[in-house]
Amino acid sequence: MIALRETAYAKINLALHVRGRRDDGYHELETLFAFVDDGDRLSARVSEQDELKAFGEFAPELTDPFDNIVSQVLGALPRAGGLAVELEKRLPVAAGLGGGSADAGAVFRLVREAYGLPDNWQQRAAKLGADVPACVESLTCIGRGTGTDLAPIENDLAGTAVLLVNPRVPLTTGPVFKVWDGVDLGPMPEGSVSQIAQQGRNDLQTPAISLCAPIADVLEELDQTSAFLTRMSGSGATCFALYRSHDVMREAAEKLISDHPDWWTMQGSLR
Repeated sequence: MIALRETAYAKINLALHVRGRRDDGYHELETLFAFVDDGDRLSARVSEQDELKAFGEFAPELTDPFDNIVSQVLGALPRAGGLAVELEKRLPVAAGLGGGSADAGAVFRLVREAYGLPDNWQQRAAKLGADVPACVESLTCIGRGTGTDLAPIENDLAGTAVLLVNPRVPLTTGPVFKVWDGVDLGPMPEGSVSQIAQQGRNDLQTPAISLCAPIADVLEELDQTSAFLTRMSGSGATCFALYRSHDVMREAAEKLISDHPDWWTMQGSLR
């Protein structure tokens, strides 16, 4: 069989409203998931047994559970044979981009193409992580509950130029939720994707900055560009900026890279 290929599309939260702590220890969320047309890159071929090889800029930084979520997916999906997967890790780890979940979603698609998926694949995906179900299709959607209750929404921002910036400081999700003040600031607004994005917020942005001050520096730099929306994604530390044109985005990226060569950036479009 010819090698199968997939992109693990970077996930961003155009809005993320934390409504409260649940009795099970998780948090009740309302979020608007969106995906950039770039990310980690995976290839796979049918084999007698499952295999995984990781390489790329951020492969050395993979730590549990990021280094084995692909193996977890393969173990969670019944198939008639194995899959040898190669993962080029281009997204930073613990960065608010759903990198591990995006990789998992890409493997679901690889398995679907090679063998097909079981009817209950959504439930299997949810058990692997709150972002995994959204990352399987990697299309803009609204997430509720812990983020696994998904509702489709037409994306009027599809094709919008987006710039991702990370100060190369890893920030895991647990500590950010731990310092959230527990105040419910209200529901995510209704309307189109563009309306929700511009009227919404990220309730984890302030607690994340309290743990990782460089996030504020990134947002300040992005605010000085011609972006029509800047915000932190997920639990950080990656921030995104949306632009009316790709030329304006590229100009902003060139200046930011020149001024901060130590920061990680990725340019793309919303899917």
